[in-house]
Amino acid sequence: MFNIVIFGAPGSGKGTQSDKLIAHYNLFHISTGDVLRDHIMRGTELGKTANAYISDGKLIPDDLMISILDSVLDDNAEAVKEGVIFDGFPRTIPQAKSLKAMLEKRGAKVNIVLGLEVDEAELIDRLIKRGLESGRSDDNLETIKKRLVVYHNQTSPLKQYYLDEGKYAAIEGSGSIDAIFNRIKDAVDKVRG
Repeated sequence: MFNIVIFGAPGSGKGTQSDKLIAHYNLFHISTGDVLRDHIMRGTELGKTANAYISDGKLIPDDLMISILDSVLDDNAEAVKEGVIFDGFPRTIPQAKSLKAMLEKRGAKVNIVLGLEVDEAELIDRLIKRGLESGRSDDNLETIKKRLVVYHNQTSPLKQYYLDEGKYAAIEGSGSIDAIFNRIKDAVDKVRG
């Protein structure tokens, strides 16, 4: 089981690059954002709770995210055998520690953390464009700025955590989608051997 965490600020290209990783390495993809948006769209209790946090630009509480992930892994036990791409999780050091424990009980680990590094002005441009194209209500300037503050305060310390674990690979996240993916493949292939 080869597990990848794809990490970066909102708008850094995690979803786009995850799609390419899935196709290239045949890994199972878990986007916490997609899982949460699905629950919101279906109007589940989880969706209502999550929407209250998301619409205010805040992160979902750790215990709630861990239980969601645990159930996604359990519900897809056959599909996750080759490995998983964790997209949008972990976002805090406590979540990283919980993910490590959750994987250890399955006899697995995080093999590499791909850190998509993109200039903040480019992130804002990308998110504004995405909001215009997709109609995502959380892609407006006010919410984007809140999300970036949350990212810098709560999520960016994860970079040091994974550097200390020897798992973080910095990926230049600007340029063409294919050029970025080539950088990602180089990093992943070094670890996969």
